[in-house]
Order: sequence, then structure tokens, then C-alpha cells
Amino acid sequence: MTYCLGIHVRQGLVLAADSRTNAGVDYISSYRKLFDFSVPGERALVLCSSGNLSITQAVMHTLEQDIIANDENSLHTLPTLYDVARYIGKCIRAVQELDRPWLEKDRIDFHSTFLLGGQIQGEGPQLFMIYSQGNCIRTTPETPFLQIGETKYGKPILDRTLTFESKLDAIAKCALLSIDSTMRSNLSVGPPINMVMYETDSFEIRHRAQFQAGDPYLIKMRRHWEESLRDASDRMPDISWNQVSLPITPSLTDISEP
Repeated sequence: MTYCLGIHVRQGLVLAADSRTNAGVDYISSYRKLFDFSVPGERALVLCSSGNLSITQAVMHTLEQDIIANDENSLHTLPTLYDVARYIGKCIRAVQELDRPWLEKDRIDFHSTFLLGGQIQGEGPQLFMIYSQGNCIRTTPETPFLQIGETKYGKPILDRTLTFESKLDAIAKCALLSIDSTMRSNLSVGPPINMVMYETDSFEIRHRAQFQAGDPYLIKMRRHWEESLRDASDRMPDISWNQVSLPITPSLTDISEP
């Protein structure tokens, strides 16, 4: 399992991903899931991947080979981010067309999902989720984040703290908290965590970070968050008890036989 998320606000984008792909009692493997395909000054492109590792790696290989071959359709040539998202979707379908029958035969999950975030000259920043079927959706000011993988543990933090007008530095902290909360509740999500922050109209990724297990900042952030939650819980208004009378369920001895 994995957890990746992207956040799009007025000031820019934040994308982050864990690196765990398999977890067991005595076996853990890690692979990078966040990739930078930017052309500084022209376009900023960041991809996150989730799902069947062989499928996602094959898709990434296809994308890289099309760039090397100067293909007419590639991450570096398509004119809009939507065109890029549709192109990635076609690559997903092509790879699955080759491998799907054999994976299905052995009942192996072949699905994969991608997040694409960035900006191309001539348009504003955008964030897309590209499904295993090849179609895609994008964020809106009302829904400024997208998640893939193990999403449920990190979603409440995003729901309660994010708005389209939030500051970019605060968004980065929120993204890291979301992943850390997921790691706390699910061992199939784990470090290192890779994260990038993109500033609108900069057309290059200037801010990158990787957090290993035991990273001092990660420990400090986790401790601060947990202490703040406990303090907030202690300071909540007291519950008003005994305001409603509950119905009394009759015991079996009070029920007369017909």
C-alpha cells in the first residue's frame, strides 16, 4: 500500500508521497513514488504513483523513453497539462493491455493511479488524478486536494484545515501531518517521505524535502501535533449530561406471553 497526496491552492502546489510498497512481519520494501519531470523555465511537472508496482514502473519507463526519443507526444512536448494527463492515461491503458490478462489469471491486482501536478507556460497551475482506466479529474477551489492509496487516515486533517486561500508553507506542514497520521495508523505506509512545493508562475521546483524515519523535524512536528491535540481536547467545553430521557427497554420478565 502507499499514500500520496497533492494540494492545489492559489499560491501553488504541494505533492508528497511515502515510499513503502510492501509490509509484512519480516519484509519491508521501499520504492520512490514521486518523480520530477520539469523543464525549468518552461514547465513544472511532478508525478506521484500508487498501485501495482510493475504497472507503475512500466508506465514511468514509457514516459521516460518518449522524452528520450523526442516523441511528438511526451511530457515535454504536449501543450497543456490536461493533454499531459490524457497522454499518461493512454500509457496506463497500453501497459495494462499487455499485462492485465496474465495478472488477472493469477488474481493479482493490476490497478494503478497517478497524481499529476504542475504548470505549463500559458496556463495556471493544475492538479489531476489519473485513474487506472486512463480518465482523469482535477481539483477545484472547493476541493483543493487529491489523494491516492491509503487515503482515509490522512483525510480528516485535510478536510479540517485546507482552503484554496491557505498559505503555501502551511499547506506543506498540513501535507506532512497527513502522511504522518497515516503512518501512525497503518504500517503499510512508511518513510522515506518525499515532498515538493511549487510556487505559482515560477516554472521550476525550488523546494524539495525527504524525511527518513527518525528525522528530527518529523519527530518534533509529531510531538507538537500530539501535544496540541491533547491540549485542545482537555480545553473543550464540558458535555451537558442528562438533557434527554432515554426510553426504558422492558426486560424479558415484563413481557407477557400471548
